[in-house]
Amino acid sequence: MRMRRDWMLLAGVAALAAVGAVRAAVLVNGAGATFPYPIYSKWFDEFHKLHPETQINYQSIGSGGGIRQVTDGTVDFGATDGPMTDEQLAATKTPVLHFPTVLGAVVPTFNLPNVDSLRFTAEALAGIYLGKITRWDDPALAQANPGVNLPAQAIVPVHRSDGSGTTYVFTDYLSKVSPEWQAAAGKGTAVNWPVGLGGKGNEGVAGLVKQTPNAIGYVELIYAVQTKLPIGSVRNRAGKFVEANLDSVTAAAAAAAANMPADFRVSITDAPAADAYPIASFTWLLVPSRIADAAKGQAIKEFVVWMLADGQKMAPPLSYAPLPQSVVALERQALDKVSVGNP
Repeated sequence: MRMRRDWMLLAGVAALAAVGAVRAAVLVNGAGATFPYPIYSKWFDEFHKLHPETQINYQSIGSGGGIRQVTDGTVDFGATDGPMTDEQLAATKTPVLHFPTVLGAVVPTFNLPNVDSLRFTAEALAGIYLGKITRWDDPALAQANPGVNLPAQAIVPVHRSDGSGTTYVFTDYLSKVSPEWQAAAGKGTAVNWPVGLGGKGNEGVAGLVKQTPNAIGYVELIYAVQTKLPIGSVRNRAGKFVEANLDSVTAAAAAAAANMPADFRVSITDAPAADAYPIASFTWLLVPSRIADAAKGQAIKEFVVWMLADGQKMAPPLSYAPLPQSVVALERQALDKVSVGNP
């Protein structure tokens, strides 16, 4: 009889422990940019292995969606490749903080027969998306690519159809280098495209370019790498045609890292450094400065701390550049601005 009581007592303890484990489980929901989705997917999986009680779900819906959902409070955090505007920040119920995560590059990619390497000037990219350069053998492209057999075919421009940080980075660059583009369309996560076909997400644009002969599109570097699409080099402000890679993206961030604003909202497109790739950007997590759910808030803060340390080592294999250490140090300080639990 005593053994039975002991067994029942142990069973009860086990049941209570199981209930406690369930209660301790933390589900954190985020949404936003597709630009960093490959690295975020890796990070959230690795963080879960280290913290089995914490599950971070992330929907890759575009930066516009991430900003909208964090503003509405329907997610615990958002993500964007284009920093929120003053007007967007003013519309949030709880002040939102920007935390840079990695650096990436937006690259022109194309689908031409027997052509796997092209050089683009700022004028050519703006001209294509303005609808002024309509054929691949246009002199503006031919002059930058001597010896390349460019076809006498119509160019099919492809752009994002959804609100997109990748679009923000690309149009931020075009607005800096082309007054005509600035006047016609400007910069934003969504713009009124003068020409072209729309694809949803970086995945959609890459897929559309791959299946459309004579197409050109812009995607985050890793999406071109993963889909085995050719990547164009772009002439930078110093007049050098530069390929997107870890070194050229890091060079683009050097000046900004030395003069980082307190809110981390900064543009590094058209950077002045001689070796800088000109269409590069930080990408940001959008974290509310007050998180009422203590367990979720603590989990988010723990993730950011881990991301700024061990997570950075996982960036290069996925074609992202890790953050400058000076930026990491500033972010660790900024994390103190996030309050957790009810005051």
